[in-house]
Amino acid sequence: MDFFSQTYIALRGPTGAPQTAQDAIARLSDRLSPATLLSDRRAAVLSIKGLSRDARAEVGERCLPGLLEVLQNDAEVDADIGKAVLETLNILCEVHEDSTAQAKELSFKHIDAVLANEKAAHKLFALLADQTTYLRLAILQFLITLLQNRRQVVQGYFLKAPVGPTTVIATLDEKREIIRTESLTMLQLLLSQSPDIQKILAFEGAFEKLFTIVQQDGGLEGGVLVRDALACVDTLLRFNAANQSYFRETSLPPLLLSLLGYPPALPPDHPVPQEFSLQFWEGGQKKANASAVIGIMGILLGSKSGTPQETFAFSRCFVEIALASNTPTQLKTQALRLLPVNLTFPLPSLSVIPYIPVPDTNGEEWDRLESASALDVLVELILNGEYNGLHGAKRTRDDLELRGAALSVFQNFVQKADVKEAILQAMLPPEGSNQPPPITPLLQALIAPPTTSPLDIAAVTRTHLATLLFADLVRFSSRAKALACSVYPQQHQGNPQDGGNFFVPADGGPSPEAVPEPEPEEDEPQSLLQIISEHLALALLSRRRADTSEKEAREWDRLIVGYLCLLAQWLWEDPPTVKAFLEAGALGMLVEPINQAPEEEALIPGLCAFVLGLCYEFNSEPGEITRTSIHPILTRLGIDVLAGRITRLRDDDRFRAIGPDTFVLLSPQQGISNSEGEKEAEIWFDWTFVDFWKSNYYTVQKGIAIDPKAAPPSAGQNAETATLVASLRQVIQSQAEEIESLQQKLKELSKASQDTEDLRTQLHAVQSELESSKKRTQEVEKEQEDLLVLLDEVNSKRRRDKALLRTAGLEVSEDEEEEDDGDEEEEE
Repeated sequence: MDFFSQTYIALRGPTGAPQTAQDAIARLSDRLSPATLLSDRRAAVLSIKGLSRDARAEVGERCLPGLLEVLQNDAEVDADIGKAVLETLNILCEVHEDSTAQAKELSFKHIDAVLANEKAAHKLFALLADQTTYLRLAILQFLITLLQNRRQVVQGYFLKAPVGPTTVIATLDEKREIIRTESLTMLQLLLSQSPDIQKILAFEGAFEKLFTIVQQDGGLEGGVLVRDALACVDTLLRFNAANQSYFRETSLPPLLLSLLGYPPALPPDHPVPQEFSLQFWEGGQKKANASAVIGIMGILLGSKSGTPQETFAFSRCFVEIALASNTPTQLKTQALRLLPVNLTFPLPSLSVIPYIPVPDTNGEEWDRLESASALDVLVELILNGEYNGLHGAKRTRDDLELRGAALSVFQNFVQKADVKEAILQAMLPPEGSNQPPPITPLLQALIAPPTTSPLDIAAVTRTHLATLLFADLVRFSSRAKALACSVYPQQHQGNPQDGGNFFVPADGGPSPEAVPEPEPEEDEPQSLLQIISEHLALALLSRRRADTSEKEAREWDRLIVGYLCLLAQWLWEDPPTVKAFLEAGALGMLVEPINQAPEEEALIPGLCAFVLGLCYEFNSEPGEITRTSIHPILTRLGIDVLAGRITRLRDDDRFRAIGPDTFVLLSPQQGISNSEGEKEAEIWFDWTFVDFWKSNYYTVQKGIAIDPKAAPPSAGQNAETATLVASLRQVIQSQAEEIESLQQKLKELSKASQDTEDLRTQLHAVQSELESSKKRTQEVEKEQEDLLVLLDEVNSKRRRDKALLRTAGLEVSEDEEEEDDGDEEEEE
């Protein structure tokens, strides 16, 4: 009743007559004065709160200064009035997305008034120390509103707040979930893009507090609180090298592995436990929490201050997640993308144990397969998709994103020339042996002939990805290209849709479809280049069939693009390969698509023109087909037409859409799907080819216009020159790495030099003080000597005067005589 009576008194007029809202607000603003009683101010604030939603402009104009004064003077002593004033201020300042521009402008005006000086912000951070639930909650909600709209201003005030870090960190110890939830939301906003605040809170114990929340709320099995806490850890570490170094000094990095179920101290030669590989992934919250943990590990793995043990443990955990677990596809893709670009992880020597779901068990039962090297499993993942192509026919976006991430890991792994050559050497027969060369999964997918009735979409994708893999092996390496030209595979063995050799149940049972024994070959063996040329010609012929549907035509186009992209990178700066390709009938298959394709079609004609230009540019080996014999064909097609075909390739949407992080495109024939990841997708190019084409297409355009008798600028490069260029590139790369290492050492030496310079400055200052002290001491000693000489002169004169007095018969006092005697004794 007291509350209602006070509110009534506050609202009624002098005679009790009804008032307008403006009159009531004016009267209530007067009652916010410190001269009134606390109970009256409380009643006035509560009344203003009730009017603030319908009369925000009037309340802000008349009452905002008084409300801020109440916040400063009363909120600390009375939790009720503190809660009421904070809720009122929040109503005045909150900005709704669906509000009008005028309403938003009014909110920003109130926020700017609250943050006109640092008093209100400092008071809010100080009040966080209060343990009252609703007051603390109101403070956090108001801080969230201020940070969402004027983050940098609030962050600046926080850095100067006397108790800001202490009270903010203290809110993380809250047992009440509602407070912790708002505290984590506020903390994310406070940390955003502020390295100084990130460092301060990290050294105040934020990491330990946040991981305590994660563990108390169930780890990966926890709810939204776990995700928010991990998001704060991510913000503290990302782009903050100082916090990364500090985090590594704590005992928390192994905890990240433990959260995922991976044993932190697992020896390299020990298999991972099945509890890690096979987990329950029901619901999306565990997936979101695991994604946050993987992201944090990726930050640490990408920095340069990690120890070899930590780097190996994190890298192996990511490899096991992607290649040998039932982790959701998006998490596998994330793990592969976070592996470092300069990958030094021993993929060939690490054995992993893949798993595959048992059909018709809804993912509840899994078969453990025989162990295989991580590199083999990685290649199988790229070629066949997840679980050995179990869902490869669907070609969803998630599946292709995973295969694209695996392809990026393979590209990083084969950056060094010796790695490329070792993989290609495995496709050749052993030296001095008559045994046929082995058929690796990559080679098997590459030489598989395209099916025509009906077209197998999964097989097209497999072969297309095989061309991307093989292009990574031959790109910019003359030695690798020479080895590739020496590959003479046997005719295709078995069904190209079969899995790799290691996809066998671990109990030793027979594989579902045994690979048939190869039949003896009667024809002369063909080189890999010849096989690819034949398959390209078959694909071009099938593409032009009259009964080909639009969907099948698009699939043939993708396969043709794969072959042409591989050939373009294989033929570049390699005259022997160009000669072999021309002798395999290249001119006929390349000229026809350029000559007969409709004007609006740019993709296939543009690539054919580009490859034809390469054949003309680098055809310097003697043979039946020379530059002179190719030039009339170019002239008949039209030099300007060919240049235009090449240029128009970059305007095709399928080419233009590819970027360093864009590999998968949504299919135009996709059906209705519930989620983005389940939509049908397709691949056309990878970024390495797009970058290669953009760097070299102008050279090819210019080369086709050069007279055949004039040596092209790049045609003079023989195998030795190409080898020299490749070796120089490797030297440049190693020198760049060495320069980076030296720059790091220089930074360390500069820091040490700065410390030495500071010490030298201090030494000079001490030496100057010592010289000054010596000079002052010498001056004092000289003054003392002068005084002693003067005293001696005075004593001598005094004795002479006394002697004269005695000679004159005058009396000399005994004291003076004794004093004279004493002086004489002292002199003696």
